[in-house]
Amino acid sequence: MAMNLSNSVRSGRRSRRAPMAEINVTPFVDVMLVLLIIFMVTAPLLASGVPVELPDSRANPIDQTPDQVTISIDPTGTIFIDDERVEAGALPDALSAIDRGADGEGPVIVLRGDRSLQYARVMAVMGELNRAGFNSISLVTNSSSEAP
Repeated sequence: MAMNLSNSVRSGRRSRRAPMAEINVTPFVDVMLVLLIIFMVTAPLLASGVPVELPDSRANPIDQTPDQVTISIDPTGTIFIDDERVEAGALPDALSAIDRGADGEGPVIVLRGDRSLQYARVMAVMGELNRAGFNSISLVTNSSSEAP
């Protein structure tokens, strides 16, 4: 005496589709992959904006800190603080404008000099950094696998 009630209930009402309870993740994955590619391409450009051909060295890498200031010297000898060009003779004034922070020691200075520069030019900049009171200076180089 079993009766099929599903046919009789369906005939009295309109048949509706059940709501889809699945999430389509394909568009989400596509968007995330595009964002990943964008960040992979732009991240190296944000680290240093001044094109400098660094010398080679076998030194161990240093950690980057958020409060560091990058000073770059391009092949022509022009000085940049982060990405801002410093006019000739204005380096002492530009260094005095750098925020020293609450402890008064100042940020870590990262010095990037082009390999074609004369040693005297890099030392002149380091001397100005020392006169301004910045004693924590890191020199940036490319890594090298062979000893000089």
